[in-house]
Amino acid sequence: MKYSPKRELKRFLDEDVGNGDITSKLLEKKKITSRIITREKTVIAGTRFAKELFSFKKCKVKINKKDGSLAKANQTILIINGNAKDVLTCERTVLNLLSRMCGIATQTNNLKKQIKQTGSKSKLFATRKTAPGLRFFDKEAVKIGGGEKHRMTLNEMIMIKDNHLAVEKSIESILRKAKKTRGKIEIEVETQRDAILCAQMGADIIMLDNFSPEQINKTIKKLTELQLRKKVVLEASGRINSKNIAKYAKTNVDMISIGSITNSVDGIDLSLEIS
Repeated sequence: MKYSPKRELKRFLDEDVGNGDITSKLLEKKKITSRIITREKTVIAGTRFAKELFSFKKCKVKINKKDGSLAKANQTILIINGNAKDVLTCERTVLNLLSRMCGIATQTNNLKKQIKQTGSKSKLFATRKTAPGLRFFDKEAVKIGGGEKHRMTLNEMIMIKDNHLAVEKSIESILRKAKKTRGKIEIEVETQRDAILCAQMGADIIMLDNFSPEQINKTIKKLTELQLRKKVVLEASGRINSKNIAKYAKTNVDMISIGSITNSVDGIDLSLEIS
């Protein structure tokens, strides 16, 4: 079945509503105007999905701050018009998704700025370490924040990791099998020697797992000496965070992947207020 963000959004709302919002049903039928504001500085992400959620209950939404823009504390992101019970039925689902997406976009943007400040050409990537059911929205937020998505699903490309190698026992064996298929091949390595072997065997992307910046520099130097550097894309992954990302960026590794962007999200403090 083809993925449908709209269908997922409807599922999110249905999950929250259950058999009906029995509290909001107590309210008299009344049109209201409300607004969603941010209590802290944030990169905005997810407004079109918030609008879609409100539209299920026939509420009208004006987007005051577009995705990718920067909002200061107490600024209005969305203005919503509709029946009071319908607005309040959607409130928590909308705030939960917006808070998470803004948090991811903000964290991504902060890390991207640190890379840029070094003058590096390294690109920042998310991983598949996303909340089940939220991968599409998590990775959209990464893109809005200035990062890259990498692969969304297991079928998009071959990525040979440590546990695959633990089963297969041989880098040469599994790479030979992979080369018989179509598409890009990425492989995770833990030593410079294995990185060189994979480059020689034609891997497209080599993930340097838990390499220090110094080890990455040495590996790049050796691959350059062997005239292999331009034939592969190098990815740094493992234990990279806001405290050391600049050091990794200075190596000019092609990709820097950070799982915490999506698996350790600090949601942005948002609230819905009725005018």
